Amino acid sequence: MRNICMIVSYDGTSYSGFQTQVNQETIQDVIEDKLQRITGEKIKIISSGRTDAGVHARAQVFNFHTNSSIPTKRWCLAINDWLPKDIVVRAAYDVPLDFHARKWAKSKTYVYSINNHRYKDVFKQKYQLHYPTFLNTDEMKLALEHIVGEHDFTSFCSLKSDKSSHIRTIQRADLEVYNPSEFENRIDITITGNGFLRQMVRIIVGTLIEIGAGKRKSEDMKIILAAKDRLKAGSTALSDGLTLWEVHYKVSEMKML
Repeated sequence: MRNICMIVSYDGTSYSGFQTQVNQETIQDVIEDKLQRITGEKIKIISSGRTDAGVHARAQVFNFHTNSSIPTKRWCLAINDWLPKDIVVRAAYDVPLDFHARKWAKSKTYVYSINNHRYKDVFKQKYQLHYPTFLNTDEMKLALEHIVGEHDFTSFCSLKSDKSSHIRTIQRADLEVYNPSEFENRIDITITGNGFLRQMVRIIVGTLIEIGAGKRKSEDMKIILAAKDRLKAGSTALSDGLTLWEVHYKVSEMKML
């Protein structure tokens, strides 16, 4: 028996999230189907976590157990020949039998991208939220400072959350602006934490946009956190702009590419 770990990138536009759902096409379903074709085994993969419908991933991590003798260096070629063009396995490793993609993960990094230019970018519009009016990024940066550290993020998670605790630790929350030419003005919000609640990043971003647009003040972020009330936060930003960027492990072999 072997335990294989893979790093996969995907465009989540056409899928109902990563995790299997009844009567919905998901990334997990597609990958498991292709692995079964390759190995002849009924494969069940374990991911580092689920991503919602329409959310993308640069480096999602999953593992599965198999009796297949396919050499490690051949796994990527073997499965990518079967996968659709919006899903690509980027790396494969043999890992200890007890490795668990979710339980061994120490933290995750998400990036939310906003196109703050007047016009949409035809080549990147599936991966950005288009917000064509001015955003005060200085105020947004100040607001982000309030979410760093350990907090109860009840105000920033879906009312459908099934988690018993909403306490999470955010280790990093940055905002960078890229405007290399008159044709691009992009805002990237990067958040790293030890765990994320359902729609947490998207609600944080939706609130930041309201702050940037002058509808709220940067210090309101602290007040919203303390309220522990979803209705106090902003709207949920669209899934288009959100990408699971990296999953962090202590095991050296799991270093992201």
